[in-house]
Amino acid sequence: MTNHNEISSNELSPEQREELLEALKARFEKNMNRHTGLEWADVHAKLEATPNKMWSLHEMERTGGEPDVVGYDQQTGEYIFYDCSAESPKGRRSVCYDREAWESRKQHKPDNNAVDMASAMGIELLTETQYRELQELGKFDMKTSSWVQTPADIRALGGALFCDRRYETVFLYHNGAESYYGARGFRGSLRV
Repeated sequence: MTNHNEISSNELSPEQREELLEALKARFEKNMNRHTGLEWADVHAKLEATPNKMWSLHEMERTGGEPDVVGYDQQTGEYIFYDCSAESPKGRRSVCYDREAWESRKQHKPDNNAVDMASAMGIELLTETQYRELQELGKFDMKTSSWVQTPADIRALGGALFCDRRYETVFLYHNGAESYYGARGFRGSLRV
């Protein structure tokens, strides 16, 4: 299986780190409604202390996810980032759901699958609940759709779940896990 998104090193150069921090800060300040009551200085300090998480955020950014802080977990002290791009991230589209689905395709296999890509990036696919929480912060996937974590019982029967927003409503759908479309990708979450 080809994986065009894999990087051999999980370390960012000083220039990459600085560019990423600038992009995250600008996005954070532009979208304060996503993280009311949180301060960039606190997020920045946490990011500086977790270089492995910076690499995952860089991968989210590099593939078009536009990650941003959407919450803070008081119990764990972690900031929660979601992909906040208006549409499903461009660098993660045309993928089937998981490796099993990819392997089941006899012809016209996609280059990759959502579950393996997320794992390689160090992030998790959004759950349906997280996807709906994201949609409370804005309007996302008005033209695209995004795979979401699928319960094991549904997946065992060959299905997988995805969501989008149409007609001012967030919809949850099902499809064969081996399916893939140019307008379907996946959104991820990361705790820092």
